[in-house]
Amino acid sequence: MEPELSDRYDHALLGILQHVGNIQDFLNVYFGFLYRKTDFYRLLLSPQDRMGFPPGTAQNMVLQAFKTYERLAMQDHEQRVQSLQEKLRKKEERLSENSNAPLSENSNAPGAAEEVVVEASAEAVPVNPDVPIAPDPQEIAEASGNNTEDSASEPQSQESFQTDSDSYNGAVRENYTWSQDYSDLEIKVPVAKDVVKGRQVSVDLRGSCIRVAVRDSQGERVLMDGNFTHKINAETSLWSLEPGKCISISLSKCGEYWWNAVLEGEEKIDIDKINKERGMATVDDDEHAVLDRLTFDYHQKLQGKPQSHELKVHDMLKKGWDADGSPFKGQAFDPSMFNISPGAVQF
Repeated sequence: MEPELSDRYDHALLGILQHVGNIQDFLNVYFGFLYRKTDFYRLLLSPQDRMGFPPGTAQNMVLQAFKTYERLAMQDHEQRVQSLQEKLRKKEERLSENSNAPLSENSNAPGAAEEVVVEASAEAVPVNPDVPIAPDPQEIAEASGNNTEDSASEPQSQESFQTDSDSYNGAVRENYTWSQDYSDLEIKVPVAKDVVKGRQVSVDLRGSCIRVAVRDSQGERVLMDGNFTHKINAETSLWSLEPGKCISISLSKCGEYWWNAVLEGEEKIDIDKINKERGMATVDDDEHAVLDRLTFDYHQKLQGKPQSHELKVHDMLKKGWDADGSPFKGQAFDPSMFNISPGAVQF
C-alpha cells in the first residue's frame, strides 16, 4: 500500500484505537486479526503447501512497513527542524535590518528627515542638493581631533570593549569602532558635526577592501582605508550617514566565523574573550524550548545516549514494565529492547 493512500482507512482504524485505548492493544488487535483470519503466520515448508509464507517473509514484511513510515517520520522531523531554523533565521534578519537602520529613528528629528542618506554604493546622492554646505574647516578639524582623542582614551582591554554595544565582540580603534555577531559586522566611523549631507561622504565598499572619506572645503580626508581580513558580501552590505555623528557601515560576512580584526595589519582582538553564543533575544519561549531540545539531542547522539524522544517513551514504558500482568515484571528495565523513531513522540 502506498503511504499517501493509507488515510482512506483512518476512520475505521481510529475507531479501533479509541476503543482499545492504547497502541499496544491496537497492535494486538491488528496482529490477532492476521493470526485468526489470514495465513500470515502460516509457513510454507514444502512445495505442496498452498498457503502461508516462506520462513522470515512475514517478519520482513512487518519490518519493511515499519521502516517505510519510520523514514517518513524522520523526514517530517527534519522538515519541522528546518522550518523552525528558517523561521529563526528570518526573525534574526528582520532584527538585524531594524538595528542597521538607525536613520529611521531620527526621521522625525528637526531638519534631519530630508537629509538622511542610506546607500550601498560608493557615491551617496543627497535628497536636497540645493541646500548649501558651508562647514567651517577649523571646526571640522577640531571635531575630528576630539573624536580621535576620545577613541584613543578608550580602555584597550577586550573586557572593556564588551561593555559597549558599539564595540561588543569587536574593538575601539583610532578612527572607528567595530562590533560583530556570527553573520554581520558593524562599523561606526565618527565624523565632524558639520558632516550632514551624503555628498560630503565617500564610501567605496568592495568584497575585499573599504575606503571611507569625507569632503570639505579643503578637499578630501580619508578616515578609513585598507583590505579586509576576510571577504564580505558587498551586494548586501550597506552604509548610512547619521548627520553630524558617524558613518554606520553594516558588513555581511561571507561565512559565519569570527573576525579578529577588520583591516589587515591592525591590532587583533582575543577571540577567546568574546561572546560566541548566538543571540536569542528574539526567540520566544516555545522556539527556545525546541532549540534547547535539539541541542540536547545533538549532544546525546554524539555520546551514543538516548535522545529526548526516546527518554520520554522510556519514562512511559517504565510505568508499565513492573505492572501486574507484565511479562517483564521483576526484571531490570532494558531500553535497548525498543527502537523509537523521533516521529513517534509529539513534543
